[in-house]
Amino acid sequence: MKKMFTTLALLGCFSWSMAQQKQQPNIILIMVDDMGYSDIAPYGGEIQTPNLSRLAAEGLRLQEFYNNSICAPTRASLLTGQSNHKAGIGFFNVNLGLPAYQGYLNRESLTLAEVLKQAGYSTLMSGKWHVGDDSIYWPNQRGFDRFFGFIGGASNYFDIGKYADKVPPVPLVENNQRFNLEPGHYLTDEIAGHAVKFLEEQSHTSKPFFLYVAYNAPHWPLQALPEDIAKYKGRYAIGWDSLREERIARQKKLGLIKPDATIAPDPEVPEWESLTYDEKKLWEKKMEVYAAMIDRMDQGIGKILDKLKALKKDDNTLIVFISDNGAQGGFIPTGRKRQRSSGPIGSAGSYDYQEQSWAHVSNSPFRSYKASAYEGGISSPLIAWFPAKIKGGGIARGTAHLIDLAPTFYEVAGAAYPTTYQNVTTNPLQGVSLAPLFFSLREIDRAAPLFWERAGNRAVRKGKWKLISSYPSKQWELYDIDRDRGETTDLAAQQPEVVKELSAAYDVWAKNNNVVDYDKIKPVGPAGFAGPTGGGPTSPAGRKK
Repeated sequence: MKKMFTTLALLGCFSWSMAQQKQQPNIILIMVDDMGYSDIAPYGGEIQTPNLSRLAAEGLRLQEFYNNSICAPTRASLLTGQSNHKAGIGFFNVNLGLPAYQGYLNRESLTLAEVLKQAGYSTLMSGKWHVGDDSIYWPNQRGFDRFFGFIGGASNYFDIGKYADKVPPVPLVENNQRFNLEPGHYLTDEIAGHAVKFLEEQSHTSKPFFLYVAYNAPHWPLQALPEDIAKYKGRYAIGWDSLREERIARQKKLGLIKPDATIAPDPEVPEWESLTYDEKKLWEKKMEVYAAMIDRMDQGIGKILDKLKALKKDDNTLIVFISDNGAQGGFIPTGRKRQRSSGPIGSAGSYDYQEQSWAHVSNSPFRSYKASAYEGGISSPLIAWFPAKIKGGGIARGTAHLIDLAPTFYEVAGAAYPTTYQNVTTNPLQGVSLAPLFFSLREIDRAAPLFWERAGNRAVRKGKWKLISSYPSKQWELYDIDRDRGETTDLAAQQPEVVKELSAAYDVWAKNNNVVDYDKIKPVGPAGFAGPTGGGPTSPAGRKK
């Protein structure tokens, strides 16, 4: 395979042979919501995820794959191959009055579906959209032939029935038509079921397909099926201290982190033994339900794999699995707590979330949480599976980002990214193809650093160095990620030239991507609230004593 090329070389330059292009591979992209780096078994977790374990054993895992720290900005970059600002979602899916912060995908940033559709693909989606609330920006209007799911950022998992006066309904859509979740049905199953249904429809065509499965699990509210919760009864009685030690030990054994890896502390997380008996039982239940939600998601992946095999399309399909951001910490200032719940934790009508002390385990061994630019906020598992092309069982080195998936899929598909689309000049792709890394373990050839900005949290990653500032502070911190991925030792004072170089690069990137100082656009009131974000004190049962 040729040496990896930059985005500028992408147009008309694909390393696949003509024979391979005649049989374009199918592509399945699976993303989960608010799941930490260590939750699934292939990344050190105890939660039962046999189907993801199979994909990892037969495919590869990346050590370092980055997202944009929170739901809508991540989806903007994932779907377009642009920075979230360039795509129009610099803050969230709310309009702050500037093009980079309009809250929906702009027309200059083409979606994966729009590009792959031009290359002859059927384009299918099941799950969470969250990149444009108005119907003119819904999936079917942005290139998807088939869509089932919900448009906003969160949803209940059950029909809420008798709780309709207390909690929001399940606002589902199927191909631009409202869809009602039937009593007793579970949304995670519906998302997987519609994905399977869309695959079954492909048995009647010779076209390749692109399927995007955007699970909402394990995003709040914590709601799961009783039989799945029962599988984890008593598993979390050991508490978060011991569970985190277990996961880190497995990560070292798997080779995901070094034996001497730095481990990020969180002084706000109390010792498990400092809690009362009743507090422990409450916290155990939260994690049992959280685990059950991930377990059910994996069961759905198994159904998708079974259908793929039944259709005899498994040998010619690339599957990529990621999470949209790290697990969620922080105190909730808007009432999403037990007081609002209308049923036991896990049931329809309940409105709990995982909270910081368990999220600290989920993000092991990293620092901080969702919405932060520290590693705990922006690090995701990535599993890539393609039986005919990827050698199984490996852990790939190299630093990759959401913006790299679009050029990867276009190279694999033999799809040209157009300079104009429907009379609109398109934004050039910003990432690099990971195809040589996936298929030949070739080094990622990245000319420019990676950059982040969201709600005033900023970061730059170049080689081993990571520069970061955490809002409201604008003071830069510097970490050697090769030695200290736990971000425990700030080297900014010892390496002023590195800080100067990377901060200057950030300024250029920010200008080119229309990034605005957050203090000048910061939303006031609930319109700008993006849900629990992390970084604040823990809730009462988890507050340090």
